[in-house]
Amino acid sequence: MPGEIRSLVMEESEGGGAQALINLGIGSSVPISYHPCFGPHEDLLLLEADDNLVSDIFNGRVTLRGLPDEDAVLCTKSKTYAIKFVGNSNSMFLIPPSNSPGFIQDDAHDNKVSVIKLAPGNMELVEVSPKLDKLKNLLLENPLGPGEVEEPMVMEDDEKNLALYTWSDLVNIIQASDEELRKGLESLSAIEIDGYWRVIDESYLDMILRMLLNNCVLNGWCFDGLDEEEVVSALVADEFPSELARHCLRVFGSEVKKGGGTNKWKLEPRLVCLHFARQVLREEKMRVESFMEEWKKKIPEGMEEKFEMLEGEVLTEKIGIETRVYTFSVRSLPSTPAERFAVLFKHRPKWEWKDLEPYLRDLQVPRLSMEGLLLKYTRRAQSRPDAEPIFSARIYLCRQK
Repeated sequence: MPGEIRSLVMEESEGGGAQALINLGIGSSVPISYHPCFGPHEDLLLLEADDNLVSDIFNGRVTLRGLPDEDAVLCTKSKTYAIKFVGNSNSMFLIPPSNSPGFIQDDAHDNKVSVIKLAPGNMELVEVSPKLDKLKNLLLENPLGPGEVEEPMVMEDDEKNLALYTWSDLVNIIQASDEELRKGLESLSAIEIDGYWRVIDESYLDMILRMLLNNCVLNGWCFDGLDEEEVVSALVADEFPSELARHCLRVFGSEVKKGGGTNKWKLEPRLVCLHFARQVLREEKMRVESFMEEWKKKIPEGMEEKFEMLEGEVLTEKIGIETRVYTFSVRSLPSTPAERFAVLFKHRPKWEWKDLEPYLRDLQVPRLSMEGLLLKYTRRAQSRPDAEPIFSARIYLCRQK
């Protein structure tokens, strides 16, 4: 059954098969016939990709990730893409080159082209945020505590169901690129121990930090120039593993000098002070004055506590004439925008921008700016032009399960 096909490619026609279409001019036509191998069409899926992705795909630099009950994602080294099927409203004919098996020479002589498949649609790749909430949930199932360090665990057959994950396990479970997965582990202050990625129990990490600060006092060490080997040696003498000693420096400090035979670290006041603020508050609500007094007692000499350090970690509320402070950490919130906003507005129906912004700062959504997020998920109201805006939820905001 011959037919007619049109192309919008502006070049010159020659030869049979697919070659006849490559140079077909605007408004030109060419007769078609069905290839002897025409159909079925369900065994074929087309993938649309930009030039950079095409290079990654043909050079084996992409992977498909996801469990059987999840929608698969395609990952490059640094990005994650959702795979969406887009149906075609018009027929899309696939035509092989003239040197392919089964090509009809008569068609080439008549300048016909042979249609071998009819594509019902194509897969489209859309960049999305990595799905890292599962990573947090998995690693928090079994944090590393002092008891496990004192009596190292031996993986026997009946212990293999413990919640421990290697890098290979996480790559197969978490829908994120390698680069995004490493950033997720870093944001959780995770550490690889004996091949397994772990988060350290808060109370155990507190023990290590307090011992580090105690050694700073005993040895007269400056917080701005800690020698890594000296710190590690002192903490090992206090019966902490060397890898956890170095981990403590990474969690609460920043490297200021590397190489030259020694690495130097600086303890960051905000990170240290924030840790002790969490220790004071726990799950309580406290008068701001009482909290600041208790907090100051725990801060090491030489560091200064400032309430601004606690952005994204605590909120305040007025109760009569008192102002109380309580823990509400951005670390506990979902990473997907819809769920994040749902939790925020469930906790507090109306937000001032100065309170809301710290809880949105870490949201990274491809192709969507902060202004776009606010337009999509919030309503903005101002009592007068010079007043601070108040944000509330849009009525279609999905509910948190």
